Amino acid sequence: MIFQGIPEEIGIVTLAYAIAGIPFRWKELIPMGTVLALTAYFLRLCNLPFGTHTIVLVVLVFLFLTLRSKKDVSVSLFASLVSYMFLIVFEFISINLFIVVLNIPVEAMFADSIGRILFTEPQVILLFITAFLIRRKKMAHD
Repeated sequence: MIFQGIPEEIGIVTLAYAIAGIPFRWKELIPMGTVLALTAYFLRLCNLPFGTHTIVLVVLVFLFLTLRSKKDVSVSLFASLVSYMFLIVFEFISINLFIVVLNIPVEAMFADSIGRILFTEPQVILLFITAFLIRRKKMAHD
């Protein structure tokens, strides 16, 4: 959770801030990402149907954006949904590249916690890169 979940959720919140046009405030981003990671961890322990934790996390990011940034509800909802869509796309690309390039079955990739961390870090990096590129582009237009 510490090495995979928290960085991933901070990346999602950072990307949501960039999409919504909110300045990065690390004193907000890091605690928000940590709360999201802890929420995901505890929801996964509850054996809820697959994807339930993602729906809850999207709603939490939406609430964080709406309450903390005073942005329009539609902007907050769009940023929340798109951030998780980016995660899904990056996760799909990263895992499939590892499968093809390294010829590793999915089961082996996630057999232990070290493998899970190593194979999911590229998607976390891509989240941050995307957030900084979006922020940079928005700043250039302002």
